[in-house]
Amino acid sequence: MSLERFVKKVEHKIRENAPKPKPSVLVVSSQVVSGCVGTRGAVFALERMGFNVWMLPTILLPWHPGQGAGVRISPSEVEFRSLVEQICANEDLSDVKAVISGYMANPAQVSEVAKLVKEVKSRNSDAVYLCDPVIGDKGDLYVREPIAEAIRDELLPLADIITPNRFELAWLSGFGTEMENEAVAAARTLGVERTIVTSSPAMRRNSICNLLVGPNGSLAIEHAEVQGAPNGTGDLIAALYLARSLSGQSDEEALKKATASTFELVARSVKVGSDNLLYSEHQDPLIHPMALVNSRHVVEAPERA
Repeated sequence: MSLERFVKKVEHKIRENAPKPKPSVLVVSSQVVSGCVGTRGAVFALERMGFNVWMLPTILLPWHPGQGAGVRISPSEVEFRSLVEQICANEDLSDVKAVISGYMANPAQVSEVAKLVKEVKSRNSDAVYLCDPVIGDKGDLYVREPIAEAIRDELLPLADIITPNRFELAWLSGFGTEMENEAVAAARTLGVERTIVTSSPAMRRNSICNLLVGPNGSLAIEHAEVQGAPNGTGDLIAALYLARSLSGQSDEEALKKATASTFELVARSVKVGSDNLLYSEHQDPLIHPMALVNSRHVVEAPERA
């Protein structure tokens, strides 16, 4: 066989076996120089899952604020607006089929991200928007209240999926979330198609739960709690769930795999004493998680007339 025929044969086989191209995802959140939170964690996970990623940082930090004080660099309102306008005018934005938003540095950014989401949805009627309302934890807001209010009022109504932690859900809904049935009821009041509540109450002792409240009922995925877990788990599970959902997996399968991946990566990182999630060293759990997690369907109380 001639070299030319051999090359053509190989190229034909590559084309036949080539995976179906996946849609692009736009990630809008904070960026850190060191660590795996915000855009760094989400982008890595999405790209490792085979997605092309557009990234729009809202603020630049040296590391997660929980690891110490640092300089905060954020574009001015005019600069951020100009960035969004240029992205909205780009013809290639039609390739973007999903948006993830996270940390916002000021209320003006929230309004611009809302414009961006609307533009993506106008280009693709089936585009998905996942809003991770990064506003607080452990009983208190860690952003200024006008930012939290803007996320609640402007971004949540556009969202197909939201991923609040238990405190964020309570703040956004105005209802208690200490018990599982309370968290489910609080999520239903927000009117978002799918709510994934991280750090939700678990039934098993020394466990933690991701609770999905969706159109087909509620589902709880539990695993053992890992003490000293690094920051960035919320960014990771949101990205992994979205990636698996966009790949055609069911809500249950997507959340189980995303939870197992996150749990396994956390456990491996903590085992070697790392303060950060070790993505590059432990990539296999992102694709093929081996950790065992428990899933159960949650019986919801019937609505009162």
